[in-house]
Amino acid sequence: MATYDDFKKLDIRVGKIIGVENFLEAKKPSYKLKIDFGGEIGVKTSSAQLVKHYTKEQLRGKLVLGIVNFPPRQIGPFLSEVLTLGVPDSNKECILIVPDIDKAIVGGQLY
Repeated sequence: MATYDDFKKLDIRVGKIIGVENFLEAKKPSYKLKIDFGGEIGVKTSSAQLVKHYTKEQLRGKLVLGIVNFPPRQIGPFLSEVLTLGVPDSNKECILIVPDIDKAIVGGQLY
């Protein structure tokens, strides 16, 4: 069973999506994201399977949550530096976990 100390090891931050591109080389339809996590973390990249629920235009400027202290993961030709968090819908398609108020601070840490 995980403990609170285990949870504290995860660095989950608020980020703002500043760039979205199609990830044509991905096995499943995906986007390449550029996410700004503020001054301490900076801009990081992430691959996310979001095409069923979000257009590129809907994603630009959206606040999201991401784990910023996992090691980078090579996904084909793309290096994903953070894990963008989501939950599945009834068809196992990703729905983003987002702050419910746009006043969340970019770079703010989940607690």
